Amino acid sequence: MLYPLGAIATPVVPNFRSGSSTMSSTSQSVINESITSHQYRTGFSYSASGHNIESADLNGYINPSAVTGETQTINGVQFNWTSPTLEAIPRWKIVNAGGNFSLVESLIAPGLDTVTTINRTITTTTTTETTSVFGQ
Repeated sequence: MLYPLGAIATPVVPNFRSGSSTMSSTSQSVINESITSHQYRTGFSYSASGHNIESADLNGYINPSAVTGETQTINGVQFNWTSPTLEAIPRWKIVNAGGNFSLVESLIAPGLDTVTTINRTITTTTTTETTSVFGQ
């Protein structure tokens, strides 16, 4: 019969005195933004220009009278607006009958003036590197 042979064990001893280990991790974040801004005009703008004309009003009045409107809420924004009384817009007359004349009137009413929309993407990359140094 066979006899088992004895096993001989040899201890494992590290063969180094120092070392290091480095770990690296990278992550990326993408943010999509949409920013919308609403600007409201709460008053009005009236202008008139020309030649060979003058106000037909007895006192030379050239501005329309204003009327304050009610409070409004648009897209969660509350505001009061002021508008001209259209019946009170100045009346004009020609100074030299039969001569050349010009008249340009402009009225910009209150309300939504401009809408600005900005769409942007922000990409951020973060890298973390950890180094461990060890010795015996």
